[in-house]
Amino acid sequence: MRLTTPTLLLDKKKSLNNIRRMVQKAKENGIRLRPHFKTHQSAQVGAWFREYNIDAITVSSLKMARYFANQGWKDIMVAFPANVLEMDTMNELAAHIKLHVLAVNVETVEALAIGLKHPVQIWVKIDTGYRRTGVLANNHTALDTIIQKIKESDKLQFAGFVVHDGHTYKQTDVYAIQTIHNTSVYLLQLLRERYIGQFPNLQLSIGDTPSCSILDSLTGVDEIRPGNFVFYDVMQQRIGSCSFDDVAVCMACPVVAKHPNRGEIIIYGGSVHFSKDALPLEDSSVIYGRVVEFTNDGWTTPVNGIDLVSLSQEHGVIKASPEQFEKYHIGDMIGILPVHSCLTADLMRGYMTTDGEILEHLSGVPQRELEIL
Repeated sequence: MRLTTPTLLLDKKKSLNNIRRMVQKAKENGIRLRPHFKTHQSAQVGAWFREYNIDAITVSSLKMARYFANQGWKDIMVAFPANVLEMDTMNELAAHIKLHVLAVNVETVEALAIGLKHPVQIWVKIDTGYRRTGVLANNHTALDTIIQKIKESDKLQFAGFVVHDGHTYKQTDVYAIQTIHNTSVYLLQLLRERYIGQFPNLQLSIGDTPSCSILDSLTGVDEIRPGNFVFYDVMQQRIGSCSFDDVAVCMACPVVAKHPNRGEIIIYGGSVHFSKDALPLEDSSVIYGRVVEFTNDGWTTPVNGIDLVSLSQEHGVIKASPEQFEKYHIGDMIGILPVHSCLTADLMRGYMTTDGEILEHLSGVPQRELEIL
């Protein structure tokens, strides 16, 4: 199929290899893999996980939970603080699946206790250092209050504690990532000891792609919830989570202009395609993607002397050395590995595999198709 507009290409073989490795790591550590589907948000990609007997998943919204429930997934965690304004949707889902939701304050728990009509698994989100949201692990007063409210409800079932170490994404040192992970596991273990008497089946859940990819030992918790590993990206390569050979998605963008005096190639591919996520370099400049060359069955690792250096809404500016500049002509398609595959996938609303198969993305599915369970 001839490409004419910005297209997100997906190498199924690489993605399956990424899934297989994470499944094996979870198995070796004796823990459950509950993969986060917010990266791919695709029914077809989600189905690949079933080949490895994955039956419990993570999503980031109730809309996404409904989408995957419609695909037959029956055990779904919404790893985002519960939005009590969506109580009707929670009730709709909880009537058909085992729904897990997160609480970070007692007000949410009180609202859920009043509004829910079906049993729901409640996880309390713990902040172990990321400082985005969650209850501090040593705030026993708040935790005791929240958990007591959960106990008093006949619809809320306390499942355990959940952590997301998002601050690992700012690291490039394996020892720093190990320290972040060890700290979170230690704090979660302390919470288990405090509440295990009341809840013998209390679970501990943790999830971030850097830790789950880089570290060999992930023991001390019951499940991991990485998501980005299904595709990886330039940011994950910088962190050390993967090699460029593991990055399973690549943007194909048309060349629309060239400026020899500036050594710049202009592509049809801007922030509405890639997002504005950038990767800082040592010289204080930033890049928005790494340029690769297409092959018969995919693409190469990034080439030197050419990078995506600027984005506006529809335009992308690629800075190229004279040698690289001469390789491209108006009307060519140029390949670019994205900095952040999750956002790029969300913006592109679908995929084309390297075999020419079109795969859907939640953002490209009509709303009417998401309202049926």
